[in-house]
Amino acid sequence: MIIRDATAADAAQMTDLLNEIIAMGGTTAYQTPFDTDRMLHHCIARSGLVSSQVAELDGAVLGFQYLAWADDPDDPMPDGWAIIASFVAASAAGKGVGQQLFAATKTKATEAGAKTIDATIRADNVPGLRYYSGLGFTDYDRLIGIPLRDGTVVDRVRKRYDL
Repeated sequence: MIIRDATAADAAQMTDLLNEIIAMGGTTAYQTPFDTDRMLHHCIARSGLVSSQVAELDGAVLGFQYLAWADDPDDPMPDGWAIIASFVAASAAGKGVGQQLFAATKTKATEAGAKTIDATIRADNVPGLRYYSGLGFTDYDRLIGIPLRDGTVVDRVRKRYDL
């Protein structure tokens, strides 16, 4: 498996991977499928992007992870904080893809001068909570009753990783 920077050429495979996760439901707050243009602008060439990494095996993207500076005016965070999102194909879950992606992301975060990484995860996403805890993220807040696009209300657990 190769961990490398994501490029525009990866957008189609990344889109397919994320849309499969969205269709399965329950592990991402995203509910609207992506197209390649949205993937490119949100996860590969996003304003404030610190890092976008893919895990590739034999030409297939098995997972990806992006890190961007926390700059949402509706969700302010301290200076030096970045937000992370991670996605691994169901067929590759539990095979170390996420750990390898995070090792590369953590290096990029340190190089960029990030102080803390925030992972905000649906409270019902047990595999996601376990993944981030296993990397050393610790709980620091809980957002109560956040509605998803379809009206489903779910808490979100906020975890942090201090660099």
